Amino acid sequence: MADLANKRVLILATDGFENSELFEFRKALMEAGADVELASIETDPITGVIHDSEEGDSITPDMTLDQVDVSRFDALVLPGGVGNPDKMRLQEKAVKIVGRFMDEGKTVAAICHGPWLLIEADVVDGRKVTSWPSVRTDLANAGAEVEDREVVVDGNLITSRKPDDIPAFNKAVIDALAKVEEAA
Repeated sequence: MADLANKRVLILATDGFENSELFEFRKALMEAGADVELASIETDPITGVIHDSEEGDSITPDMTLDQVDVSRFDALVLPGGVGNPDKMRLQEKAVKIVGRFMDEGKTVAAICHGPWLLIEADVVDGRKVTSWPSVRTDLANAGAEVEDREVVVDGNLITSRKPDDIPAFNKAVIDALAKVEEAA
């Protein structure tokens, strides 16, 4: 496994995130040595869901969206769940954060419904992506080339479809961060 000891990863999430898409990803990156921080609308604990039907676990964000300094991070991750990205795409600061990461060519990874934030930030036109099936029409309408694969890597953009794809998603993000290290 890659050693990501000097890599910093930002996760954007709020209530309604898909439990596994935040916690399993976070654990994998931390085990690889990365420093993983969570930003949300407020710093009150946020709660996940399990397949949008059962309450998941809670976690306390490290900072608010207003406190995010994009220059401190190497990658951005957008977990899904229906409620989480739907609320986050209404946050102007979250949309700007996504845009900055993309503009700077940093790794941006979104899974499940997470690509809604990519659409809102207007960064998918001409890009190859995947997502949860109900988001694919939105992506196509925003100009993306949509594929049905467990993980799609298009330059600095990494997308996956669902919780079952988490192992491939985690590997793609870890590999991307390791390549940034090699190039440095």
